[in-house]
Amino acid sequence: MPHLMPAAGPQRVIAASNFVYTVGSGLYLTAGVLYFTQAVHLPAHQVGLGLAIAGFVSLVMGIAVGHLADRRGARGIYATTLLVQALATAGFVLADSFWPFVVAVCVATGAKAAGLAARSPLIRHYGGDRPQEFRAYLRAMTNVGISLGALLAGWAVQVGTLTAYQLLVIGNAIAFAASAAILVLLPSTPPAPVAHGPRRLALRDRPYLLLTALDGIMAIQFKVLTVAIPLWLVVATTAPHWLVSGTMLVNTVIVIVFQVRASRSVDSPAAGGIAYRRAGVAFLIACSLISLSAGMPTWAAATLLMTAVVVHAVGELWHSAGGFEVSFALAPEHATGQYLGVFGLGAGLAEAFGPGLLIALCITWGRPGWYVVGALFALTGLAAPFAVRWAQRHQHDRRTHLQTAWKEAAA
Repeated sequence: MPHLMPAAGPQRVIAASNFVYTVGSGLYLTAGVLYFTQAVHLPAHQVGLGLAIAGFVSLVMGIAVGHLADRRGARGIYATTLLVQALATAGFVLADSFWPFVVAVCVATGAKAAGLAARSPLIRHYGGDRPQEFRAYLRAMTNVGISLGALLAGWAVQVGTLTAYQLLVIGNAIAFAASAAILVLLPSTPPAPVAHGPRRLALRDRPYLLLTALDGIMAIQFKVLTVAIPLWLVVATTAPHWLVSGTMLVNTVIVIVFQVRASRSVDSPAAGGIAYRRAGVAFLIACSLISLSAGMPTWAAATLLMTAVVVHAVGELWHSAGGFEVSFALAPEHATGQYLGVFGLGAGLAEAFGPGLLIALCITWGRPGWYVVGALFALTGLAAPFAVRWAQRHQHDRRTHLQTAWKEAAA
């Protein structure tokens, strides 16, 4: 298991800020929807529509703010996104009807996407020789923080009063503000040097856009655990319902313990492509096991589901490690924020469309849908190594062009 905190220095500051932030995220992820439906009494379909609108708003924020972080310095931009997210989250307590809810959740979700992009140059600048490995460490600690936040949120859900839910929201906002305050301890980062080339370089990088699309398809796997498996377990199997919590716990523990270790072996773009391919195979196996759990005796259904969750978690480790590697290694240093903002589009689209797709295929259609989803993951994984090689050739050509431009400018 990774050390609780890195050695003293910028990495520890970033890790501490990330940990506090994810405790707040755990509060919201666990009970955010329940707050609006149970405490504010908004209809579930309105909450779903508002979250979908917010998801689309967030897609454009990452690119714009990532580019701004490259040009103006990442620390200040990242801290600002955290403060905006804190204020928007605190505004939830005033959102007593649909449109105020939409405004608040759009600002909060947009600031979240912007913050992820703005943080990327910090990870690259302070992540040492292997920023991808430091990013994997942050993901492991994210799972720890979210787990703690989920435990705290359980109190609000159990009490169920408006006051309890409002305390949860305020606690979430305070965590985001505290995360921003911790960044004061981080040395400021200089803006990236302005390079020759188009202003929106990442949006013109077709190989990188292809990798973004492939990662977005693969990112639907995150919703398998949080959407498809719980619904399938309840409506299609005889497994005990409390096993939903067990699947989440097993996945979280595996990620906390093994994510850094898995990322150490993925140390080049080529290795990242292979990791995607392995992940696709693992997801295909997991989806097949889940489909077989329908109609089984209770013990057999539970065994198949838990085995599938373990296999799925291994695929998740490979998918995340591959994504960390290719997204950083194939992004030019002077445009890290912009490129990682673009790469986040894939996960954003998976967030917006993944739940509906999985419900339609795996729950409404049933067992055949699980095989279709598994095959989709496997084919995506098979395509990844070819996309990586195309992106590497493009990266080499881009570097050659920039070197020629710099020489001409210096002459």
